[in-house]
Amino acid sequence: MKKVERINIIMRYINNRSRFTISEIMREFNISRSTAIRDIREIEAMGMPLVSEVGRDGGYFVMQNFVLPVVRFTDNEVKALFIAFMATRNQQLPYLKSRQSLAEKLLGLVSENQQDELVLLNQILLFEGTNPNNPDLLELSDLPHPMLEKLIQILLLDRYLLITLKEEKVVKSYPVYLLHLYQEKSLWLIEGFDLKEEKKKIVPVDHLISVTPSPEKKRLSKKKILEKLSEQEEDINLVLELGPKAIAQFKKYHPLKVSISYTNPYQTTAILKTFVNVKNPEELTEITNWLLFLGGDIKVREVPEEVVEGLRKRLNLYCP
Repeated sequence: MKKVERINIIMRYINNRSRFTISEIMREFNISRSTAIRDIREIEAMGMPLVSEVGRDGGYFVMQNFVLPVVRFTDNEVKALFIAFMATRNQQLPYLKSRQSLAEKLLGLVSENQQDELVLLNQILLFEGTNPNNPDLLELSDLPHPMLEKLIQILLLDRYLLITLKEEKVVKSYPVYLLHLYQEKSLWLIEGFDLKEEKKKIVPVDHLISVTPSPEKKRLSKKKILEKLSEQEEDINLVLELGPKAIAQFKKYHPLKVSISYTNPYQTTAILKTFVNVKNPEELTEITNWLLFLGGDIKVREVPEEVVEGLRKRLNLYCP
């Protein structure tokens, strides 16, 4: 029996008894005295209120009116959950009110000592978006677009959607199959397949006016959608070899469609392959700036001439 499983069973065992001894735990679970003592100490550290009785026949009993929750967390698990809540402040994530109530419930589950530790962590750990003068402050930017939660609820039931949005003062509606819902540069975006134009479309959630399941009776199957997307994929025209420093930079920031393949088991070298639309000035500028951001720890296998020219112009600004 694994340790975690054994401790959970022991907790249920002792919670149903008014009193127990270490010897009883040893016999019931066929473990040594030292193992039984270690398990009991871990259970106490989780916040279960055990009271020890001294003397020759001394043992333990659980404080009255204590109800054991279905799930128990270790000390490190509680910290991991609490830090995760802290790190997601001011990130425009959905279910903000639920995150707040979860944090409150988490604090209510743990012992006073654990609460003190969590309060200390809240004071000394600062994440991006945290106000250093008031760590508990939630900025207005923490509130996501009101359509985001509604969108998530609908897409969990049906990924074929009819979305209505306002683009440059014009209201438009699209039937789409949602591929991904992602956040980039503090904006939530819908990556979907336009079922009328049969091509990929990126739509900001901030532009949404309404979203409903698509009323279309004849729907293009997911298999057909992926086949059409595969046919529309552009030819790769940018291939790079990345060293460890460039990989570290890549992890800090990379455009959505760009991914890397590691070329050794230590993940210190990698290959990057992608398509650059050189006819799109904004994309060309973004890729040029991003290549400079990666630094010198790269080897170029293939690159469009337009990107090379863009790099020359940027470098000439610094070294005329």
